[in-house]
Amino acid sequence: MKQRILLSADTGIDDCMALAYLLAQSDVQVSAIIATYGNVHASKSAYNNAAILNACKAQIPIALGCTGPSWAREFTVDSGCATFHGSNGLGNVNMPYDSNSLEHVDFTVLPADIQSKFQEYSYAPYSIGGYEPNDEREHYTLEEHRGDFVASQCGIGVQWIIDNVRNYGKELTVLVTGPLTDVDAAMRLAPDIVENIRIVMMGGTLTQEGNCYDLVCETNIIQDPEAAKRVFESGAEITMVGLDVTHQCLLTAHDTQAWRDTQSVLGTSLANMCDFYLHANYVSDEIFTQGAPLHDPLAAAVTCHQELVQCVDMNVTVETRSGDGYGVRGRTIGDRTRLLAQKKNTHVALGVQSHVAHDEIVKSITNFVSQLRGTC
Repeated sequence: MKQRILLSADTGIDDCMALAYLLAQSDVQVSAIIATYGNVHASKSAYNNAAILNACKAQIPIALGCTGPSWAREFTVDSGCATFHGSNGLGNVNMPYDSNSLEHVDFTVLPADIQSKFQEYSYAPYSIGGYEPNDEREHYTLEEHRGDFVASQCGIGVQWIIDNVRNYGKELTVLVTGPLTDVDAAMRLAPDIVENIRIVMMGGTLTQEGNCYDLVCETNIIQDPEAAKRVFESGAEITMVGLDVTHQCLLTAHDTQAWRDTQSVLGTSLANMCDFYLHANYVSDEIFTQGAPLHDPLAAAVTCHQELVQCVDMNVTVETRSGDGYGVRGRTIGDRTRLLAQKKNTHVALGVQSHVAHDEIVKSITNFVSQLRGTC
């Protein structure tokens, strides 16, 4: 019996690797992909997923998820995402998608009465990559991104999450490689799914520096700290695959060359976009001179092979305000209000078999793209 996975992704470069890894698993069925915002706009995430699926002749339904965070009425991408993922989310690599691949994409947004429930959480006019108006870090955003705002809405993908969890319960894993906004919206619209949902998420950090401008927060969490806080505090079963472990699993130029050597469309495209990713990480931080973190692919691998990581069970929350008496907005931290609670709902990955995980990811993708040679 195949493991059933629903993927919520803001599809940039490492999300593409995660998807390729999942497609490589003969015992995994990706039942749907929910395209959300973050590295790119949600609509672009949908196109990127369609392009990856087109390159490997796979047909998986794609739906629009949330197009912005729960706390802001509009969203645009910030410069950090463009730096690490390129202007198109794929390292500026042009991957074609045709009309047939787009037939499997549902761009429907949920009805107005449901949108109003989502929007009642909005208190700011816009978000630039997770940062509020007048935030001192807003100046980091590239000028060409200003004005490219989209309304924060719930796409039909949120309903897909609800329906899948109701149908399959914990036989389904919801793998989240972008912000937690989609899952939060689904839980708020259908509280009955909380006790039956199983989540594996890439995001957060407890023992490492953050990868945002403040060096405290992690990118997927800063996009929507309020949503992440609600999800962590919901009591749902969560496995958190954060920077604590992803910074120990590095992709190298040798790995990308192996994909290029397969001479398949997907292998060459992945190699080109990941070379962009390698260079961006190398330039940004001296700790990545040996390679770039396998963020989302590691979360995908953990979804299939929990034994790759060693977890500490605890109750986690997210700080939503910065300043004296509050902490740092977007920081993941133990929940002091639930320190004595008997149930610990979050499995926080703090240890990883880094070499085993690296080889599992890279070899799986290499074998998969090798099989596609001559068929694309």
